[in-house]
Amino acid sequence: MPVPDTLEFFIDPGRCIGCQACVQACTECSTHKGQSMIQLDYVDRSRSTQTVPVVCLHCDTPTCAEVCPADAIKRTPDGVVQSARKPRCIACNNCVLACPFGVPKMQTEMHLMMKCDMCYDRTSVGLKPWCASVCPSQALAFGTREEMARLRPRAKPVNTFQFGQQMIRTKVSMMVPRDAATDIVDVTAAMYEPTVSHTMLDEVFDQDRDEVDA
Repeated sequence: MPVPDTLEFFIDPGRCIGCQACVQACTECSTHKGQSMIQLDYVDRSRSTQTVPVVCLHCDTPTCAEVCPADAIKRTPDGVVQSARKPRCIACNNCVLACPFGVPKMQTEMHLMMKCDMCYDRTSVGLKPWCASVCPSQALAFGTREEMARLRPRAKPVNTFQFGQQMIRTKVSMMVPRDAATDIVDVTAAMYEPTVSHTMLDEVFDQDRDEVDA
């Protein structure tokens, strides 16, 4: 069964609290053979403890599948890019190197590339993927756009990402501020933006405290 058209997967990086619940829950997905296909990355570990969940965004034109010489990576009709098929995968690592989001992982002991497949055994029947079902802050959410608009009126979903001159559209959406000037996440430009550190946050809180005292 395909994933219902009304249900979508959303990532809200600003809500991630680094609890690792999603990482542990991912191992419960029966299609992963006990392997977690999600990871938490630090935005800038030297200046902040802020983390962001990294899951497959399921590109409309997946680069991983395009560079696979064995045609081992398939995209379902409803847009879910699946792990490499065991009989075809030759463990060449092309997909690992090509993915702009750094998602595919080579399981060397199995000679097989495995990745997030959006818990297809669950989402295809309308259930939440494991990670979204346990995330306490709902940094990972699965539902309708109407639900997200009601729950997060100050944010909007974006599913277009720019890497230099390459534009990528994805099935999974990322939540960004509603007043953002563009509907495109420029990943390359974001790499050079300063991270909001604790020092900067302390300055903001001190300013608010001074205003209250005044």
